[in-house]
Amino acid sequence: MNLAPWLQETWRSLAERLSSGRLPQALLLSGAAGLGKRGLAAALANAALCDCRHADGFACGLCRACLLLAAGTHPDLMQLSFEMRDDGKTPRTEIVIEQIRKLTEQLSLSSQFGGMQIVIIDPADRMNPSAANALLKTLEEPSGSTLMILVCDQPSRLPATIRSRCQRIEMRPPAHAQALAWLREQGIASSDAEMALLAMLGNPGRALDALGDGSLKLRGECSRDLLALRSRQGNALAIAEAWAADRPAERLWHAAVLVRDDMVHLLRGQNSTLGLTGTHEIPKLAGWFAAANRSRELLATQVRGELLVLDLLHTWQTPRSS
Repeated sequence: MNLAPWLQETWRSLAERLSSGRLPQALLLSGAAGLGKRGLAAALANAALCDCRHADGFACGLCRACLLLAAGTHPDLMQLSFEMRDDGKTPRTEIVIEQIRKLTEQLSLSSQFGGMQIVIIDPADRMNPSAANALLKTLEEPSGSTLMILVCDQPSRLPATIRSRCQRIEMRPPAHAQALAWLREQGIASSDAEMALLAMLGNPGRALDALGDGSLKLRGECSRDLLALRSRQGNALAIAEAWAADRPAERLWHAAVLVRDDMVHLLRGQNSTLGLTGTHEIPKLAGWFAAANRSRELLATQVRGELLVLDLLHTWQTPRSS
């Protein structure tokens, strides 16, 4: 299994600890999407169950265990994610207590292959409170042959009691040169790679996705909309409806990043790209940045997206100068 170059040192440490039997019984792999934590979790699970690991710690891919893993039928690998609702048509948006109870029952049985039992919970930060409390009981009484891997983008959503019982490994964006080199290896031109890395805060995985899924176009639209509202040339209601109808959470993320970038420009004495006038606006910009991120979180609830976005855009449109 190929892991991104910025994960190699982390992998070497995990592989060495697996080989020497020094892995903790619960790991929390966290960090922004696009940095490879899910690939790292899969590689570790495969290696832990493999009968004949390579010298570099990776699974061989050929033994009976690896063949079962490839087929998704290994009995000692348990993976929890969003299940379908009772109607069988739409997935849930959270991991529920029934899933944790079923997991606990499975873990109470011996490993079918006589080795380790591996659990991957992804996204762990989307367990509801009841599910998180149930998992805590399992973490408090771990089995020596169990490895639980919790994968999440936002570990702050997890209860502190769960975080404290896991060893946390946080993925961070690599150095710019390494990220740029990796994107070039994927066949991306240097100019496009630079532009995408700038837009995605140095995250190479997200930069690669952005070059193919229209994210950069979306960012440009958000920038134009914010500038139009700031100059009183845009219609807040029309823009709010457009944002709410097409990838609203992503648009709010882009908007927050654009505002953050403009704050940096102002602090450096550079021109604003969003029609701002000076450093005196930075405190209110910081407040708007925080509000945009809160609104993005609220989109996952039952609120009406267009009203939430409209309220946020109205505060952007209001003049901030004294």
